[in-house]
Amino acid sequence: MKPHVDLVSVFTFEGRGGNPCPIVVDGEGLAPGEMQAVARQHGHESGFVLPPASPDYDLSFRFWVPNHEMEMCGHATIGALWLLSSNGALPGDTVRIETRSGPVTGFVRQGDGGKPSVEITQPAGKVTGLTAAQTADVLAVMGLDRHDLLDLPIQNAITSRVKTIVPIRDVDRLNALTSDVKTVEALCHRIGSTGLYPYAVQDRATQTFEARQFPRASGYPEDAATGIAAAALSFGLLANGLVDTTDRPIRVFQGRAMGALSEIGIRLGFAGGRAIGCLLGGVVERLGNTHPAS
Repeated sequence: MKPHVDLVSVFTFEGRGGNPCPIVVDGEGLAPGEMQAVARQHGHESGFVLPPASPDYDLSFRFWVPNHEMEMCGHATIGALWLLSSNGALPGDTVRIETRSGPVTGFVRQGDGGKPSVEITQPAGKVTGLTAAQTADVLAVMGLDRHDLLDLPIQNAITSRVKTIVPIRDVDRLNALTSDVKTVEALCHRIGSTGLYPYAVQDRATQTFEARQFPRASGYPEDAATGIAAAALSFGLLANGLVDTTDRPIRVFQGRAMGALSEIGIRLGFAGGRAIGCLLGGVVERLGNTHPAS
């Protein structure tokens, strides 16, 4: 039997956009090659729900892009929890998830109209600066000069995967950027990153930002919405003084240049004035009925 695949879109904005995601809610018994085949067929990050290997967890998730397996995928995790909740198949409102990047907790509640609302945890982020040579390399590959940037450093930031955050001076310049898949891949390998995540301040007062994601080697040139990158960005924003040291929501818009405007929500968590992690969430829409992969 071929796996049945549900298609959802995660991080939608006003009913549109988002990152399309194939989900297999019964992935037990699938070989790695079969999982990768689903991602290749659909051309998107794909999520697979399996029984946990340890009693410490309720579920185990695996994630694939067309080119390889990923340790963690934020929107696939949110989409899978949303789908399981919609089907009445979750073990509870708080779900302990085993992933290859470490433990993730999902919090599910019934939102407006009875639809599930999902947030997932990400660990405290780490932010490091690039060397002068690496910074010059990023600028050259992206076709930028220093005057195209805010007066802030280019940095590597991580919660689950390293993303290179690039502070663009304004939203128009951000959305005018172009990229070449091969040069981006080579650059990311040189600087120890899994993707370039240029961003711009849309409205600092409301903690609203806009970003784009050029992945290192996923099998496509750009993502419409990248939760793990937005989570990493939030800690970069915190380190650079662009957001409050509170749990006030941070909004990251992405995908405008692709014609798929999406919205990602992040809430930073603090204990004793120290950031200890964040919650990542967004709106999910079903794209189609369950169907067998071909």
